[in-house]
Amino acid sequence: MIQPQRPEEESPLYTVGCLGRINDVEALEDGRFNIVLEGERRFRILRELNVTTSFRQVDAELLDENADEVLAAVERASFEREAMRFADAHGYSVDWEQVARLDDVSLINGVSQIAPFDSAAKQALLEAPGLIARCELLVQLMQFFGRTQDGDEDGATLQ
Repeated sequence: MIQPQRPEEESPLYTVGCLGRINDVEALEDGRFNIVLEGERRFRILRELNVTTSFRQVDAELLDENADEVLAAVERASFEREAMRFADAHGYSVDWEQVARLDDVSLINGVSQIAPFDSAAKQALLEAPGLIARCELLVQLMQFFGRTQDGDEDGATLQ
């Protein structure tokens, strides 16, 4: 899965995407589908292929992930504190006891996937070079979107 940089047809693609596995497909009454895709591994585009298929294709390289990277206790606490503020401000119901049981990678990557941020913010999270950088960016995004969603700044965008 990789996103175009703009909604126009043939818009350039972002350079980083994510391989995914389809976990569920739901047919909707209007003929569309809801697809649940689980991210497996990030990749970087080397080049886009010139093809005649109805979908775009690329040559890409898989990106290495540091499987041993963990958050310091203060980073984890800061993230959880900001996540609680964000969830409360938006009226989300969260089982914080279950959240506390998640390992750092599952927590940060999971929130990166489900958070209600715009596509530019989601792309920035995908491109973050590691777990700690992704966590720091998530905290900043929750602070930004938490403030702009409560009416303080109408129509604010992240630049």
